[in-house]
Amino acid sequence: MTTPCRALVPTPVGTVAVDSNGSAVVRVAWRVTTDVPTDDETIDPVLAEAIRQIRAYFAGDLTEFDLPVDLDRMSDAARAVLSTLHRTVAHGDTVTYGELAAMSGTRVSARGVGTIMGINPLPLIIPCHRVVAGDGLGGYSGGADGQGLATKRWLLEFERALPPTLF
Repeated sequence: MTTPCRALVPTPVGTVAVDSNGSAVVRVAWRVTTDVPTDDETIDPVLAEAIRQIRAYFAGDLTEFDLPVDLDRMSDAARAVLSTLHRTVAHGDTVTYGELAAMSGTRVSARGVGTIMGINPLPLIIPCHRVVAGDGLGGYSGGADGQGLATKRWLLEFERALPPTLF
């Protein structure tokens, strides 16, 4: 078994930590600091590709992540909902919690989909920011502390799923 490896990637919406187990990306999360050094010799090929794709996404050169991901720790229903989101909701599109619940073919309710989005271990790669409430943005657990909704809005504006705010 390969030792887990982490890299930190500065982005316009904060520093993102990306974890790999050597064969798949297992976690993406926002971090407060960028001062943890990453030794290039310890980065496995999956992690190196994840870093490349995240940088390309924020440069506007990538609209769909193509990385092996590990959702084995998720329940079958959560895995089905996240996989449906990953496969069907493209860059620049949004879906409501209720629509995603129906699309997933599970018995998960719209509220349940919201809970699953909140525990998504791979935000950005599995784009939970594209899941919105029927009457607004809904919530978002990504982003720097206290910046979840601002991060979600920024990502949706960046993908042109929302018009930019005036203020």
